Amino acid sequence: MSLKQIQNSWEHGTLYYRILCIVEYQDDSKDRRITQLRKGILELAVMGVLYHERHYGYSLVRVLTETGSMSIKEGTIYPILARLDRDGLVRSEWVESDQGPPRKYYMLTPLGRQTFDELSQEFQLLVSLVQRDWRGEQSEHGGKKLMVKRA
Repeated sequence: MSLKQIQNSWEHGTLYYRILCIVEYQDDSKDRRITQLRKGILELAVMGVLYHERHYGYSLVRVLTETGSMSIKEGTIYPILARLDRDGLVRSEWVESDQGPPRKYYMLTPLGRQTFDELSQEFQLLVSLVQRDWRGEQSEHGGKKLMVKRA
């Protein structure tokens, strides 16, 4: 694009529109990635909270958001609990409440504890991989491309 075309584009708002679309696309892509990342990690976090004590939905939200670093809604927690229940990783029971209607409490099953132990080990491996300082490190192959031959 020539300088004259750029100037004309600015006058008609075309270039601004093109840049805006690119930024919006990148933001949408980033938001989708963050959502996908949170889904798996939140499931593991819910299992961690339920490992030693039972909770109802809103109390889970309070525990998970008590640091204030993340906002989670009950609408996010209940599908996770339903999936964990369907998979036999949590069980639930209704308990009468002094402060209103009965509450549905959730707790991990023995299978849920075993699954949490296994998944949290895998998660720690992934965290260490992500936290590695990749920017300051050369690959063990000296930056050379590897050729893979298929049989």
